[in-house]
Amino acid sequence: MTCDLLLHVCCAPDATVPWPALSEEGYSVSGYFYSSNIHPRSEFEKRVRDVRGLAGVMGGKCIIAPYEPMNWLRAVRADILGPEGGARCTRCIREQLLATAGEAVARGIGSISTTLTISPHKDISVIDRVGREICGDLGLQWVFRAWRKKGGFRLSVERSTRMDFYRQNYCGCVMSIRNERSE
Repeated sequence: MTCDLLLHVCCAPDATVPWPALSEEGYSVSGYFYSSNIHPRSEFEKRVRDVRGLAGVMGGKCIIAPYEPMNWLRAVRADILGPEGGARCTRCIREQLLATAGEAVARGIGSISTTLTISPHKDISVIDRVGREICGDLGLQWVFRAWRKKGGFRLSVERSTRMDFYRQNYCGCVMSIRNERSE
């Protein structure tokens, strides 16, 4: 497979803005759905279905990582009971971007980006810092965009509604269900 950017996709609604924007910038984009943090498995399956649907609309490739929630739990265990937006979330972001970067290296793709910055609930400075660290360590280009800026989040809601994609009301992990909040 040849492409020059692997886009970490947390869910189809959040990718409706970044995927076409990066394509318009001239990147050959493939989506990478790594979400072993998602709970329960039925939630993971709903998101997989729509990520595949979006890839079909975009005419791009879609790579679905295996669902391995125990690996995710091991990665965040030190902060599992922490608050939303805290150290557990930073560990989760790191786990997702490490997996994306590893996949990019394995496939000979030189750049990665993420859809995580479209959420108004995520700390984009943390996402950028973690992405830069990982890419620097692995010799990849980190393509950072604050997708929620300039109405990006609102546009993602409009597009995902028009495309009839399932829109979840929590980030994904079992701990975030405690704080169900609508995005």
